[in-house]
Amino acid sequence: METYKDHITLSPDMNEERLNKLRELFPDWFTQEGYLDINEVKKAVNPNSVEETERYEFRWFGKSAAKRNAFTPTRATLHYDEKRSVNAETTENIIIEGENLEVLKVLTSSYRNKVKCIYIDPPYNTGEDFLYNDDFSESKKSYWEHTEVKEEGITLDTNSDSDGRFHSNWLDDMYSRLLVARTLLRPDGVIFISMDDHEIHHLRKVCDEVFGEENFLVNIIWEKRQTRSNNSKLFGTNTEHIVCYRRSQEIIDIKEPRTDSANALYSNPDNDPRGLWTSILYTNPALREERPNLCYTITNPFTGEEIEHPTNAWKYEYNTYLQHVSENRLWWGQDGRNKYPRLKKFLSDMEGGMVPTNIWKSEDAGTTDKATTELESLIGRGIFPFPKPAQLVQKAISYIINKEEDKDCIVLDFFAGSGTTGHAVMNQNMKDGGHRKFILVQIPQLTDENSNARRAGFKTISEITIARNKAVVEKYQKESEGKIIDENYKQQLDQLGFKVFTLSKSSFPRTDFTPDPTKNEEENLALFQEYIKEKERQLIIAFNEEEVVTEILIKQGFMLTYKLEKQPRFTQNTVYWATDGEKEAYITVDANLNDETVEYFMQHTDKKFICIERALDTTKKFNLKEKMQEKFYAFYR
Repeated sequence: METYKDHITLSPDMNEERLNKLRELFPDWFTQEGYLDINEVKKAVNPNSVEETERYEFRWFGKSAAKRNAFTPTRATLHYDEKRSVNAETTENIIIEGENLEVLKVLTSSYRNKVKCIYIDPPYNTGEDFLYNDDFSESKKSYWEHTEVKEEGITLDTNSDSDGRFHSNWLDDMYSRLLVARTLLRPDGVIFISMDDHEIHHLRKVCDEVFGEENFLVNIIWEKRQTRSNNSKLFGTNTEHIVCYRRSQEIIDIKEPRTDSANALYSNPDNDPRGLWTSILYTNPALREERPNLCYTITNPFTGEEIEHPTNAWKYEYNTYLQHVSENRLWWGQDGRNKYPRLKKFLSDMEGGMVPTNIWKSEDAGTTDKATTELESLIGRGIFPFPKPAQLVQKAISYIINKEEDKDCIVLDFFAGSGTTGHAVMNQNMKDGGHRKFILVQIPQLTDENSNARRAGFKTISEITIARNKAVVEKYQKESEGKIIDENYKQQLDQLGFKVFTLSKSSFPRTDFTPDPTKNEEENLALFQEYIKEKERQLIIAFNEEEVVTEILIKQGFMLTYKLEKQPRFTQNTVYWATDGEKEAYITVDANLNDETVEYFMQHTDKKFICIERALDTTKKFNLKEKMQEKFYAFYR
């Protein structure tokens, strides 16, 4: 059924999608009017007592509102900023300046189930940190009013520890953003979240709910500094947490590269033709009575002695033991007289790397001091407090994205800060020849008027994000000057850079239309159509062609890496061919379509065609729809 929503640009309405899925699976849960009957849901959950409401759950003030906010669609869009982009023609990296919840909602149109890895370093809620007040949607006080025409940036709220909602405020922010971010992850995707001790216990509970307890992978302890802090009153804090969850139970490969010290544990005392090996225990920690199926007699081939362990079971089933014997994998010592055997593990079997540990030492993952020095070398001294080292994020990326087929994936950071994640992705690509892409999101939060950042000319944090990554690109380009480089390295250099987008108000003023909650869909559609006519009577709205094209392509699910090519065959209208590698379409935003243009698409119905609805009269619109079916899309403006 046609509704007013078919004619305005919105990100996907995930609440509606979830209701539609419920309606598809359980139609009996809905009334004849189409509304969800909550009592029917309660009966399905507990048919014996619909009054029973107590259960184990993690709740705080504002949780329900935060969840509603997460799944409410946005009417915002993204505008391309060519002036601040770097190597835009060859790169597929993206930096987005804007409030991250609204940006994440916009990204759901194009990037749902496409992000392999998310790394975020959100505010730590120490009583001084800035908080997103989530008052940026069009239905509330406008985000664009906060930005003051993008020149002054946004002043965010602080979360004072004297505030009665100190923890709730922080949880509201994290909960809504993680709910949306989860929809962007691939089934085999993972998320890393840096956190200190203040909210780590709350973060784990929120993530258990968003991703599922069964998808918790690890709480990594990162040694962020090696020296003791003299400012601490009681205990110095030398570590931080990095919590890691996966999107689903789909198998993922997590390995770290092997080290010389790890390989040094392997030798070949018996000159085994399979090469270097080490050995592990063959006995099981479980007692015999606990695992009777793993209790059997084995034979020492050197002494002929038959052996059973007096207290413990063996580690493997009997058939597996026989296979180990046939493959000469049991080690009985140099003279063959060990009391119990050990199992050989060959270095050649360890080519996939090593299973990582949950302790990341500073020499492997960097320190806060190193991160500060690193940033200073790129954009100046004292510009951004407490940045994360690129080495830390690079380590996480190398664990999760180590297979060749994954080295062409997307890495997202929606608390971009100084832009460490972009720096790390570029470093790792240059190191191993990968083609990973990053998407960074940072709100244009104002820098302090008396800060080094402001004195250096940075009015907002997002300007720092962009400047840092631009400096990284220039650094690699400068290092290659005068050197002989092969084609592969040239391709690596070409992919350095980023396209900048800004979160913006929709180019379609009719998205300001608000439906009447007391009326049904048919009545609201009539109201919407009357609203359109009134707008059309008032004025013919001038618009920026590039901004409109971008907004429509995003709405149609195109990724931000799309390319536009003007089509010379159309002499009466400006028509572009748009493609992002997956989706493709012809698009025009001309106010009137010539007969010649219309006739072409009447004859060529194999490719999608997008145009403005009012560019066609009723007959042309009907004929195109009849001929092209789902390949034709006319948007209202």
